[in-house]
Amino acid sequence: MGYQHQFIDGSACGLPVGKAVCVGRNYAAHARELGNAVPESPILFLKPSTALVPLQPGFAIPQGRGECHHETEISVLIGKRLKNAGRAEIEAGIAGFGLGLDLTLRDAQNELKKKGLPWEIAKAFDGAAPLSPFFKPDVFGDVENTEFSLSVNGSQRQHGFSRDMITSVYALIEYISTIFTLEPGDVILTGTPEGVAALHAGDQLELRVLDTVFATVVR
Repeated sequence: MGYQHQFIDGSACGLPVGKAVCVGRNYAAHARELGNAVPESPILFLKPSTALVPLQPGFAIPQGRGECHHETEISVLIGKRLKNAGRAEIEAGIAGFGLGLDLTLRDAQNELKKKGLPWEIAKAFDGAAPLSPFFKPDVFGDVENTEFSLSVNGSQRQHGFSRDMITSVYALIEYISTIFTLEPGDVILTGTPEGVAALHAGDQLELRVLDTVFATVVR
């Protein structure tokens, strides 16, 4: 059986597995570390359902395709259809929050960008979006004031606060819903703070949010 959405409390999640809508450069410091301009409006791209895989107990990265970087992000699980949605509809339409990795083939992405070509080869490959189980919204609390981090082999690499997003979570979902209809089972990856770097097979990762640690290994 392939990937299925899960809730952290073990309760059933009957939502189908949909697309992932991802946001580039939603933290100013991350844009700067890659030498990119801070965008005036959200940069959006898609990952297909085949990109979604469980974060735990481990996940694979492509071999022989250059560096694969981690980008740790707050994830949002959509529970109801959202199109041109306002704040109240969005709040009612969210099924859960969690963490995810937007895996990026950085060498490939840089070459594609130089040629003015789309990023899909670098961002949307099979397994490119490892996801944690989801917290239900009433447990997660204020997603717009959330601290999260990633450690690799015992050393912290990424540490962020959602309040530092250029476009906040609810404003982001509102914007996305004017462009892509969000269906039940879709996931939004909301952007990564600075500190992205290459992963290697055997790396031990710990993603942390709400005093919960998701431990995993790169295969």
